[in-house]
Amino acid sequence: MKDLPADARPREKLLARGAGALSDTELLALLLRTGTAGRGVMQMADELLSAPGVATTNGKRSGGFGGISGLLNAGAEDLKRIKGLGGDAKRAELAAVLELARRAIGQQLKQREVFSSPGAVKQYLQLHLAAKPHEVFAVLFLDAQNRLVAMEELFRGTLTQTSVYPREIVVRALKHEAASVVLAHNHPSGTVQPSRADEALTQTLKAALALVDVRVLDHVIVAPGDALSMAEKGLL
Repeated sequence: MKDLPADARPREKLLARGAGALSDTELLALLLRTGTAGRGVMQMADELLSAPGVATTNGKRSGGFGGISGLLNAGAEDLKRIKGLGGDAKRAELAAVLELARRAIGQQLKQREVFSSPGAVKQYLQLHLAAKPHEVFAVLFLDAQNRLVAMEELFRGTLTQTSVYPREIVVRALKHEAASVVLAHNHPSGTVQPSRADEALTQTLKAALALVDVRVLDHVIVAPGDALSMAEKGLL
């Protein structure tokens, strides 16, 4: 970056014009700080954000993550395979940014009605679930004002199925004194389309929770870079 004009260097540009003036590549370069031998930090950032197998600005093929969302959803093992991220320091910094993003969105959902910001709900769930290599079923427990009380990952399964026990969800809802819930699970396969089993499970949980006067407001399915609301699709 030292070879760039002063007003084009990410740090100077950010201080002069604000973070919004920087591209994704420039912001990531600031976080990474240094590149590797023969590979500047801007090039490294560009490669990390490029789609897998797509040519980057240097003409080489990329093993990147397909943008900021993909990078933030990457696991520690995924980051290890990238040259320059094998060490603990940079991987820890990226993990810290991810955790800060989770906490910021979680705090936002605790302070205002969840469904005043459906996009934030999807982002929150993607940051928590999308990168997991196995299926996870989670529940957002909400108060009477539809504000987030807690999120719990209740069940884990294989890549193809998860055993979900309605009784356990009812017990946890009563413990949190929840007025309503948002159900969520991930599809490691990458598709967010609900299966017939997903739809049947949603109806089973709605019926079980209705017995204790807890509403199911939505069931969100997430995958890396994508999320689907069954409520928005009219599937509740």
